[in-house]
Amino acid sequence: MPTYRIPVLVWEDHSGYFTANLVEDQEAPAGVGATAAEALSQVKEYLEWVYQNQSSHSLPDFLAAKLVTIRVEVRPEYQYDSRVYPCDEVMTLRLPCVYGQNDNGSLCCSLPTLGVRFFYQAQDKLKDLVKHYAQERFRGLTPRALSRFLPAKQTSLEEIVLHINRKERRSGYTPSLEALETIAEPLGDKKLRRQFSRAWERDYQVTDLVRRLSHEKANVLLVGDSGIGKTTLLIEAVRQIESAAAKNEDDEDENDRPRFKFWQTSGARLIAGMQYLGEWQARCEHVIEELSGINGVLCLENLLDLIRSGTGNASESLAAFLLPFMQRGELRVVAEATPAELDACRRLLPGFVDVFQLLQLYPLTEAAALTVLNRIAGNHARNHKLEIPDGVTTLIYRLFKRFQPYQAFPGTTVAFLHELVERNLRAGNKAIAQTDVIAQFVRQTGLPELFLRDELPLARAEVLATFRQQVIGQETACQAATDLVVTFKASLNDPQRPLGVLLFCGPTGVGKTELARALARYFFGHGEHKDAQSERLVRLDLSEYAGWGAAQRLLLGPDGEPSEFLKKVRQQPFCVVLLDEVEKADAAVFDVLLSLFDEGRLTDRYGRVTTFRSAVIVMTSNLGADKLETVGFETKGAPSYSREAMNFFRPEFFNRIDAVVQFNSLSKDMMRAIVNKELGEIAGREGLSRQNLRLAWTAELVEHLIAVGFDQRYGARPLQRTIESLLVAPLAKHLLTNKDLKNGTLQITLNDDNIPQFDWLGNATVP
Repeated sequence: MPTYRIPVLVWEDHSGYFTANLVEDQEAPAGVGATAAEALSQVKEYLEWVYQNQSSHSLPDFLAAKLVTIRVEVRPEYQYDSRVYPCDEVMTLRLPCVYGQNDNGSLCCSLPTLGVRFFYQAQDKLKDLVKHYAQERFRGLTPRALSRFLPAKQTSLEEIVLHINRKERRSGYTPSLEALETIAEPLGDKKLRRQFSRAWERDYQVTDLVRRLSHEKANVLLVGDSGIGKTTLLIEAVRQIESAAAKNEDDEDENDRPRFKFWQTSGARLIAGMQYLGEWQARCEHVIEELSGINGVLCLENLLDLIRSGTGNASESLAAFLLPFMQRGELRVVAEATPAELDACRRLLPGFVDVFQLLQLYPLTEAAALTVLNRIAGNHARNHKLEIPDGVTTLIYRLFKRFQPYQAFPGTTVAFLHELVERNLRAGNKAIAQTDVIAQFVRQTGLPELFLRDELPLARAEVLATFRQQVIGQETACQAATDLVVTFKASLNDPQRPLGVLLFCGPTGVGKTELARALARYFFGHGEHKDAQSERLVRLDLSEYAGWGAAQRLLLGPDGEPSEFLKKVRQQPFCVVLLDEVEKADAAVFDVLLSLFDEGRLTDRYGRVTTFRSAVIVMTSNLGADKLETVGFETKGAPSYSREAMNFFRPEFFNRIDAVVQFNSLSKDMMRAIVNKELGEIAGREGLSRQNLRLAWTAELVEHLIAVGFDQRYGARPLQRTIESLLVAPLAKHLLTNKDLKNGTLQITLNDDNIPQFDWLGNATVP
């Protein structure tokens, strides 16, 4: 049966009677008697009755109590008709002050004769705080009213020893956790723990966190990059704390005591559903009250969200509301943050981070990361009866280290391993091979297998031929794209920057956007979704980001969340980012892009980082195109696009561009090749392939489309519209009229009026 020593202040008045008053519970009745023992006996009798009959009464929580007398000068006042008349003389009072600390380690002080109790941070500030609270208590009192606080004849600090049977006391009592269960989950729940692996290779950090939470009763902030294992570390510490608590509380009925004391939530959940002024504040007060009743701890997924949640103003946010409770020791919090988010918290709400003890988590070494992967793989192998060779985990680590070096270990690799195991289990496989790892990484990143396997060769000529086939007549541009691919295959790209930063310059409609699409298809078009243009090409028209506030709109949406542009890159970092008409953006946008080009990352004002180190950055511009001196198809004079870009952009911006790629005007031969390419793509559309129909066309048709659709100022784009209107629309009408056409060849020619006509050749050979 636990023993408690409860401090009591006893003083003797000048009439010879003794008064005993509880230091901790100043609303409790005082004991009065002819002797100190008699007064103490009355208080002890009251406490025994309370703990036997009121199961919800809190246990004693005032430790290491000490008594000191502090002199306070007070000026009496008279009030009459809403006016204050201070006295000339100052009264000096000697106040008994009892100070100590409570169970969570917070310093506390009690002034029993005044009915005042407060918490404080530094011992050297105690005297000043006592004077402050005393003067506030005495404000407006007359000399007669102050006389009841004159010093007693003698004062002493005594103790009452109580033996409290917590099992009997809590019998039939279950604390209500209605508010907590609405907005949080207990970290001790086995269902939640199953979602996280053990905190392998973090034994020292786990022990340190357990000590801070169990013995120091501190607020702790876990600081580390995303994916480094902050939540896993916290869950492991909670498991050890609650296991130890269960062993040490054998005298309690396990069904009666609260099962969980660590509850995880977020800023958004704390205010979810709260519509009116004061609602979320009331909910937070209920949560704090319930946590206090079970000596619980609130665990927050993200500290920055706490500052951003509430009214939108940091000074009126959830963090600002909870700060006084944390300072007084009424609420204990464990939170997580990245280093960038920690800096943002310090900037947005100074002083809030100071109530936390910081626990820094550093990245695992290669040996430690491989040990973690091997342990998790071993668990999967035992639990699911799978065969996982040693080389599997090594390959996973190597792939992520090579292609996602900016991701913290072990988070991404562990999630990858879990998904790999689940996929093989669904497929009914009994073993996981290295080929399964490669296939899974291809699905996730879209990178082709030839980039992932060093033993597969890559001929530069083959890459160049691929780009030449997709982008007609732009030899310089195809060479630049090929060099980018070859450099990446050789692992010679800078891992701290994007895969490439290219500026495509030239007149409109000559293939700049098409080459960006070709890069997206070649680099990232091999995943589960084959539509590389829609998924892997993130396109942004920078002409829409001119004027005031453009840089802010580039990073943030109207609701303060990341912009749609950043959300797409976060969802799929393996992509081609196409920045159209870059020269039309505001100067502040160029300042933002400097960080993107130089470090491969963008950070908003809240410290949230978006990484572009797995992306290709392509900018398009028409700089210098207005200086072309052309007649008809052929180019008579071409500007220096590099010089035009150098003159337009600031030197620090231009120097971060890897290459300025020149696109030439289209010649007649180029147009013929483009028309044949477009017609070939039409022949592959679903309406024809479903009927197994092939298309054939004459040279006269090609020349007619060029004559009607080509415009020197707008390049090939008008030609595409011409083909759709002059050819595709009549073809669609013909197919709908002749629904029996299938399994053969349809030849397109021109009649005497230059209108396309369609001749059925069946299986005949096309001349």
